[in-house]
Amino acid sequence: MRVLSILTATMVALLGAAVAHAAPSRAALRRVGEIAVPGQPLKKFDIGFVNAAGIYAFADTSNHGLDLIDASTGRFLGRAGGFGLGGPKGVVAVGTETFWASDGDSGTVKVVDVRTRRIIASVLTERGKTTDELTYAPRDHLLAVMPKHDGPPIPNLISTRTRKVVGRVMLAAATDGAEQPAYVPATGLLYLSLPVLQHVKAEGAIALINPRTRRLLKPIHVHQCMPAGLALGPHSDLLVGCGDDAVAAGFPAHSLILNARTGKVVARIPQVGGSDEAYADPRVQRYYLAAAKNPGGPVLGILDARTRRWIANLPSGPQAHSVAADARSGKVFVPIAANPADGTCRAGCVAVFAPS
Repeated sequence: MRVLSILTATMVALLGAAVAHAAPSRAALRRVGEIAVPGQPLKKFDIGFVNAAGIYAFADTSNHGLDLIDASTGRFLGRAGGFGLGGPKGVVAVGTETFWASDGDSGTVKVVDVRTRRIIASVLTERGKTTDELTYAPRDHLLAVMPKHDGPPIPNLISTRTRKVVGRVMLAAATDGAEQPAYVPATGLLYLSLPVLQHVKAEGAIALINPRTRRLLKPIHVHQCMPAGLALGPHSDLLVGCGDDAVAAGFPAHSLILNARTGKVVARIPQVGGSDEAYADPRVQRYYLAAAKNPGGPVLGILDARTRRWIANLPSGPQAHSVAADARSGKVFVPIAANPADGTCRAGCVAVFAPS
């Protein structure tokens, strides 16, 4: 009986530990509120990012600035102005003191001080070009930014120490621009979504760039996806959000998970597609997809990154193609465009989702 009691207690303890470990991943999310955005109605916006200090920043194109919000309280902290009429596009944190944001009009990347909410530096990539999405490789102190061209995209590599462009990489096979990039520490490489190769919509790829040698490596090909969003998860996995253009082209709405080490597709998610930004929360091991063009209406797609399975689609709102998550509070932020018919988000807002 004493042995049986010990075994029973041990099993209960192990079961409790397993449940405690799995609970954050299984906990349901629900929409808990909205954050009002001052200024002009929020009709256009772009990428969002939450830094390690819990500050959420998103590109507010309608107000030509980078909006900063306290992720834990939802308090609007202020706006960093000084961007062109096209407003900011991509944004990423470099440490907890600065956000780097691309400028949609001037071909520059602006450095925003989090404390003062002011632009403290401007890095010119290519004069007269539009800068778009970006990512940060902390090991090499490099920022990769995607300028838009009439021809093949040319990612620029910027030193975050000198704040100067230190290299460029031509993506000659990409014929419809480049989308969200990601950095994978396990491989030391930059990964970049290329929606279309050689003008064939059914053929896209994830480009691989060595940031140290500035060399383009063999790409990972994806079929009928037109990849847009890209987010790093556990196991060196990358969530690939198949874009809204793929839905418009008549391809099945879906998302992919591929392994960055092997280049193999390890999961296909048919429940959600037509997305733009993808985001990962490493604490709860979840992926989030801003699926504005998901068939049936715009949703926040939620995936279990550990098991590589779909969890749920939660209704979002018009043009909801941007998403970011705060690992400390578990909150997820989805900007929604102004909608006179929506009493809670008439002038546009940031919808907040949180664990139940």
